[in-house]
Amino acid sequence: MFDDSISGKGWDMGFRANMQHLRATRNMTQEQLAMLLGVSRQSVSKWEAERAYPEMDKLLRMCDLFECTLDELVSGDLTGRPGKAVAAVPRVEALQDVTGYDQAMRAFAWKTPLGLSASMMGIALAVLFSGFMPVQGAINQSYASVLAFLGIAVGCAFALPAIFDRREFRKAHPFVEDFYTADQKSQSRAAMAIGLVAGIGLILAGLAGAVVLWADVWTATATGLAFFSVGVFVMVRGRLLSLRCDLPKYNWTSLRSMTELQIEALDDQDLASRARRARRERNLLVVIMSAATVAGLIMIFIPALNRLFLLSWPIGGLVYVAIKALCSMRN
Repeated sequence: MFDDSISGKGWDMGFRANMQHLRATRNMTQEQLAMLLGVSRQSVSKWEAERAYPEMDKLLRMCDLFECTLDELVSGDLTGRPGKAVAAVPRVEALQDVTGYDQAMRAFAWKTPLGLSASMMGIALAVLFSGFMPVQGAINQSYASVLAFLGIAVGCAFALPAIFDRREFRKAHPFVEDFYTADQKSQSRAAMAIGLVAGIGLILAGLAGAVVLWADVWTATATGLAFFSVGVFVMVRGRLLSLRCDLPKYNWTSLRSMTELQIEALDDQDLASRARRARRERNLLVVIMSAATVAGLIMIFIPALNRLFLLSWPIGGLVYVAIKALCSMRN
């Protein structure tokens, strides 16, 4: 697809040659350029083969990347421009993280669990404060509430920007080539296992401490919550660090989140087909879990079934997994 305002003869005069030259001077593959522009490799291939043309936003991003004007890129002659050594991608055999994906995911894996932990730690401090007050009253409860809300505010200050930054990164780079080695993936799985064991150990230690200190219920509760918050941090961080290495899942999630207009702009029938299949799976999950929620709410008001209403969600999940498995077998 291309923008009508710059279409015409100018495309044939130099865009293809300019693009190939600028990419070559930076030792950049089609896959790497595609990741930087947030498109599929097939799109870049079609641009260079003149079977399709990029949209205006992609052209502007290329101008920023190659440090040139729009007129120079589209209709000028940049084939004589020498490459900059500092801007070139290093020549190595292994695949490179040209988008900064690993750094972005590590930041997300640090800030998000820290936000969860800070929120729970604020509640623990509020409980501990309530226990230290010799006289219980409305004022003490107000101070405790301030501590709890302060912890939640600090947690949101860490977690929400991290979530928004990750969303913006995915929007800019929906497809990332799998550059992790087998050793790196193995190390991430081992780290996740260690984090899971350590987190469970911290939670059990908190429960043990709460039992020992149960004579002072406030201190016992605060201790259990504090250990629980640290345990959650360790487990969630380990899980997110492991998930960052699952780039096929990252790319599949990007496809699932695309609108129909974005799918049509992919210029790749196979990728578009996968995107539509991913969207169907997401919509199926939404429908099944919504039905499970409605069924659970109805069961609450039926005396014979109200004790079983929590089963509606696990059953809905099992139904989704079964339908997805049948679809996979059919495909």
